[in-house]
Amino acid sequence: MAKAKKTQRMGRGLGAILNNINVDDIKTADDKGADKLVGSIVEIDINKIEVNPFQPRTHFDENALQELANSIKELGIIQPITVNKLDSGNFQLVSGERRFRASKLVGLKTIPAYIRILNDQAMLEMALVENIQRQDLDPIEIALSYQRLIDEINLTQEELSVRVGKQRSTVTNYLRLLKLNPIIQTGMRDNFISMGHGRALINVESPTDQITIYEKILRDKLSVRQTEVLVKELKDGKFVKNQAKNKKELPLYVTENLDKINSFFGKKINVKVNDKGKGSISIPFDSAEDFNRIKDLLK
Repeated sequence: MAKAKKTQRMGRGLGAILNNINVDDIKTADDKGADKLVGSIVEIDINKIEVNPFQPRTHFDENALQELANSIKELGIIQPITVNKLDSGNFQLVSGERRFRASKLVGLKTIPAYIRILNDQAMLEMALVENIQRQDLDPIEIALSYQRLIDEINLTQEELSVRVGKQRSTVTNYLRLLKLNPIIQTGMRDNFISMGHGRALINVESPTDQITIYEKILRDKLSVRQTEVLVKELKDGKFVKNQAKNKKELPLYVTENLDKINSFFGKKINVKVNDKGKGSISIPFDSAEDFNRIKDLLK
């Protein structure tokens, strides 16, 4: 209990040291002099903060989030979150959603935050760029963030590379990952394969062939170099696709829907049908976490 009280004092202390502003006095972007509030740090009621709809991160590791919550419980908020003031009087997260979620887990009533005055485009750009610069985003999250910046802010790849501080070739390599079969994209997000594997598979035009090689990567634990060799063999006609025959033996009502089912589960689903029309569906999983993910999908 003593530590929890200490955390609350540290949180208030951070806001008090840097700036002492009444949140009710903070103006909106339309008010005269609102730009002077940019950079102010205040303690904000955590229940008045809304999640950023432009947040590119779609997965938050529960264990890592709990570890952050434990740290906040012991030490308080070390780095303020960033929020945008809304006309409604509430605030919207720009960056720091992990700190925000962890603070709610701990039960904090207030949280120190930088105040910004932003429109929707600026919100989107700040959220995307801030997340791209993090080290723990998976390659597909980064690729999707790049694509959103291009589509919604009308940036060229050259302009995008300047905004995010990356070489244009790096930006291009990430964007190409979005051409992969959705099952492979899911595998990359779940760390079953690396970005290097994905870059090798991009050179395979057929989505079916991509899946065939992807399954072999998982089954035989192939390295990136071995995958590159396999892709070259496929292009040279030296790689035998063993699964093509089995797929043709399945009824049309199965084959027409198999890609959708595979995409839904993020896995290559094994379907067997006998001569009488009876069959079975087998859903593979790679870990307890993967099993629980599939279980949740079945709900």
